[in-house]
Amino acid sequence: MKFKEIYIDDNVVSFLKENIKQLSSLEKANWFMYKSCGVKLFFESENEVKELEESIIEYNYKVEESLRREFGDFQTNEALVNKILNYVLEKKINPEFLLEPTCGKGNFIIHSLKKIKSLKKIIGIEIYQPYVWETKFRILNLFLEHKIENKPDIEIIHTNVFNFNFERLAKNTKDLKTLIIGNPPWVTNSELGQISSTNLPPKSNFKKQNGFDAITGKGNFDIGEFISLMILNNFSNHNGYFGFLIKNSVLKNIIYDQNRNNYKINDIEKLVIDSKKEFNVSVDSCLFLSKLNQIPQYTCQVIDFYSLNKYTTFGWYKNAFVYSITDYKNSKDIEGKSKFIWRQGVKHDTSKIMELSSSNNHYINGLNETVDIEKDLLYGLLKSSDLKGNETNNYRKLIIITQKKVGQDTGYLKNNFPLTYEYLNKNKKWFEKRRSSIYNNKPLFSIFGIGDYSFAPYKIAISGLYKTSYFTLVLPDNNGKPLMLDDTCYFIGFDNLKFARIAHFLLNHEHTQKFLNSITFSDSKRPITKDVLMRIDLNSLYNLFDMDELIYSIKEIDLETLIEFGHLIREIPEIKQGKLF
Repeated sequence: MKFKEIYIDDNVVSFLKENIKQLSSLEKANWFMYKSCGVKLFFESENEVKELEESIIEYNYKVEESLRREFGDFQTNEALVNKILNYVLEKKINPEFLLEPTCGKGNFIIHSLKKIKSLKKIIGIEIYQPYVWETKFRILNLFLEHKIENKPDIEIIHTNVFNFNFERLAKNTKDLKTLIIGNPPWVTNSELGQISSTNLPPKSNFKKQNGFDAITGKGNFDIGEFISLMILNNFSNHNGYFGFLIKNSVLKNIIYDQNRNNYKINDIEKLVIDSKKEFNVSVDSCLFLSKLNQIPQYTCQVIDFYSLNKYTTFGWYKNAFVYSITDYKNSKDIEGKSKFIWRQGVKHDTSKIMELSSSNNHYINGLNETVDIEKDLLYGLLKSSDLKGNETNNYRKLIIITQKKVGQDTGYLKNNFPLTYEYLNKNKKWFEKRRSSIYNNKPLFSIFGIGDYSFAPYKIAISGLYKTSYFTLVLPDNNGKPLMLDDTCYFIGFDNLKFARIAHFLLNHEHTQKFLNSITFSDSKRPITKDVLMRIDLNSLYNLFDMDELIYSIKEIDLETLIEFGHLIREIPEIKQGKLF
């Protein structure tokens, strides 16, 4: 049977037909439903009661993909719900109050009613109205099919979770043992903004980001994180547990900010799940589970949810945020502030125009057009996928470098490089439609990630995108021209090859690799960042070795060069240019 675009089980339909007289008015219908299954205010209007009587057409309901995206809709399958509840209940808790802030079709609520006899009150919140009705009727069906003696007060509330008054609910339930469980949306505010969704929290700087962080992307946040923090802000003083299915990146942010927020949570666990298996999506996700109303904890144990094998413990160790506290303790002697300034590669956001291939002495752009320009501003370009070997000077692409420093006037191109200027000007529309605000009020054909350091002949580079923390020594091309890197890469530059080889050896040494593995989160969108690399104190690393070991390990290096290198990284307070870029 169809009602409000959902299926109603035949068992429920039969029950309602037998008691059709109980649906004669709104007040009578709501009292009847409450007595039958505990759901308060089952109907909101007389029209809904009337509509139910007339709904007899079967309908094959399916959520459209656009709605799935807008609401971040990844319904938790019943097998996973059962496994999660079984795991939580092994904590020997007897919840009296259950809250599911985004309840969807009600799987957590249904199975909690089956498993938890101590429940007195249940609140489910859902923005998508068909799910609200489906949840209500599923609850009714549950009580019709099973002899469940305990019948808690149940409210399934149709509203946007961001408009709900959690503060008032927390005050009204503060004396009840609490279980907050669920699966909030797996989308970001930016993704929802792109489809003009109204399913967004009110605009506020809830993470206290400054303007620059917002511009560079740190102002983007996950909706699941926003909801998690709403819950912790209001319910961390309750006795009980809090468990959410969230993306790994969200939990990482919560633990990172715990050093500042000091939420009263402890026994924090990250139970890693197989998102492809459970939700058919390629997202790294987990069950975040913590005990409420405890002395604040700043670390989280990582556990495989299926085998319960323990992987690592991440979080705060003293003043350092790390992925593996055990590995960090064994390698923290090189933790510090790098005197090398790690740089990001060139950013231009116009790859079809600015990046060229070379074929039979011709240049081809991303539009498959032959390009006739001067060679002077063309440089070999390496991307993350090119940084695989120990060292390289091979490249697949060329890039047009229009500036030697950020903000440089590009008017010189017209006179000095007329062919290049004509080509770029002909494709001006590609530059004008770049969306990033960093290009606002900048010269035409501007690029970023450019400076003296970009033209260093020798570079030590690493991809920011891959899980590996191996460094590649980048040499000039066959004509002695320095190679450029794109903005997915980080590097330091040298004009002295011997110095570059020393630094390259030190950075790839197993001690450095252990340190990097202890502080990087491999499931992050960009595991290696400038912040991570700037934590490597090369001077402390250098002092771990004796000279004979270094001379033996690094080719073409003598004692004099080693001493000079050590003096340089020890004495110069901040290395910006010169022998080290």
